[in-house]
Amino acid sequence: MLGLARSLDQETLSRVIALRDWLTTTGSRMDDPNAVMTGFIERLIELGLPIDRAASAIEALHSEYAGIGRFWTPGEGTVVRYLPHGERREAVYQASPFAYVSKTGEWLFLDLNETPDDLFPILPELKSAGFRHYLVVPIHFINGAENGISFATRSAKGFDDRALTILRLVMPSFALVTELRATSSRLDEVLRIYVGDEPHRAILSGAIQRGQVTRIRSAILFADMREYTRISSTLSPESAVELLNDYFDCLVPPIEDEGGEVLKYLGDGLLAIVRDRGDDTGGAPQAALSAANKALRRIQAANNEGRFPVPISIGIALHHGDAAYGNVGSGQRLDFTVIGRDVNLASRIADLNKRLGEPLLMSKSFVEHLWGDPTPLGLHAVEGFEDKIEIFRP
Repeated sequence: MLGLARSLDQETLSRVIALRDWLTTTGSRMDDPNAVMTGFIERLIELGLPIDRAASAIEALHSEYAGIGRFWTPGEGTVVRYLPHGERREAVYQASPFAYVSKTGEWLFLDLNETPDDLFPILPELKSAGFRHYLVVPIHFINGAENGISFATRSAKGFDDRALTILRLVMPSFALVTELRATSSRLDEVLRIYVGDEPHRAILSGAIQRGQVTRIRSAILFADMREYTRISSTLSPESAVELLNDYFDCLVPPIEDEGGEVLKYLGDGLLAIVRDRGDDTGGAPQAALSAANKALRRIQAANNEGRFPVPISIGIALHHGDAAYGNVGSGQRLDFTVIGRDVNLASRIADLNKRLGEPLLMSKSFVEHLWGDPTPLGLHAVEGFEDKIEIFRP
């Protein structure tokens, strides 16, 4: 690196150092990853690099996509494309320049006028857009993730020795910041996927001591599938997982559309909440009821379309009270779970769904906040509670 630095004049070297400092300070703390990419490219252009297109591909640990592509052009700035999971995406990647540089560990320089179209599938597209030179740089993470960034130019002289020297001096800093941001994003996304929005924020803020409890006043929704054990007993594990995923696709979107959060998947059931909205204590129960009705309609539609191996039915219980998050466990293995009397009561009301033959039941504390006039179904004993519970249906 010292030898490379000596080949630059003092002014250019000072600006290169300033760019490295910007990446590791300001760039590492920016909220918008697109702004980091845009700022990096624009500063390279200010240093004289003839960049007309740039693209990065970074592996992601996400349930819905395998990677994130960022594409920069002078007219549009930086835009994002999510790279899907699956065999097709893997085949596209393996045929790409990014896979090539990841395998070789070397930078790839191409004069497009002298490069055959069939070397990489992207080359005809670059040539038709008028690009003359193409450069791809591998970015390796400590965890082995294969990533990269490419630069294309319409300049006839391409990326000369000065431009390449600048890039070799700044790319380690860009790679470091990219890995730090990607690692933070992975941690954030994985926690959010597996424990939910509020718990993942609490964990990242340091709430990891055993015994810590946080109470949230909310409408509580508990749902489970009827006779799942019998239905799944005839299915392969893969088919059982597919059934559950299709089933949850009917439940979760309505909950999220109404501002709710799924806190826990419980085999063939789930626990969700809609938080009280300040003094508007009726808003959360009304939203939870709306979500429950939408979910039931989606289940019925899926049954009518034959999306499940056999028609399924569900029971949904609605209650209003405190959902309490708590760290429970022993030693170095804890679970950030939902506990408390009101959560237990919601699950016990769900047990009544089958007994009463009702798809949707509500507690008295829930209906007290509703705007409508629900139908009372009387007092019922539930396991674990000394007093009988007054139950309603919409």
